Amino acid sequence: MCGRYFQQRGPADVARYFETVNPVPNLFASWNRAPTQDALVVRRHPETGARHLDALRWGLVPRWAKDPAIGSRMINARGESLAEKPAFRDAYAKRRCIVTADGFYEWRADGKAKQAYAVAMRDGAPMPLAGLWEGWRAPDGSILRSCTIVTTTANPRLSAIHDRMPVILPRDAWPLWLGEQPAASPAELATLLRPYPAEGLAVWPVEKRVGRVSENDRGLLARDPLAVPSPELDDPPPALPD
Repeated sequence: MCGRYFQQRGPADVARYFETVNPVPNLFASWNRAPTQDALVVRRHPETGARHLDALRWGLVPRWAKDPAIGSRMINARGESLAEKPAFRDAYAKRRCIVTADGFYEWRADGKAKQAYAVAMRDGAPMPLAGLWEGWRAPDGSILRSCTIVTTTANPRLSAIHDRMPVILPRDAWPLWLGEQPAASPAELATLLRPYPAEGLAVWPVEKRVGRVSENDRGLLARDPLAVPSPELDDPPPALPD
């Protein structure tokens, strides 16, 4: 799964990297972005077709929901069932997006203890996560736009931490996922929902304070000096932007 992620790059840098055209949203960098907070999302504008960068609430609220609180339980969507699940199938067909990040956190259970790990692109590049977005109309007529992160089975290395991981999209997959390029078939879309190769990712242990949403500083990405992980889970942290 993906229940916490980090984004050190500011909105202007994210907009340049993903080549979006609209005014840059005012959303600060975060080293500990949590569900129900706003996320920086790249999507194809439903009216113009242009690539936009927008702030959407993390936790998808389906159009048919009676209470937006359901979004706190919709932070992830399993890639294997997107076309069948009522909460996601319409968005999967029409409203796919990229949730922008620099990496994510995951916890490995070891008996009663848990060790937190950070995962980033090995070269320090932004991490484009496959997502879905939705618009929910409140009783007062206002629109809440929200998103979810799509997950898949973990690659062999990350499976030592958790059995799921977010879908990470290579650059050449962006047009198809965003709907800028039509999919030849549902099967073509499904080919994007695969584990990212382990050799392209850096993984290292971080301190447990990352589990507290109130903690939000660049020190969260420092290696946990007390951790003794296996070598395959102890990469040098990549050079990330200040």
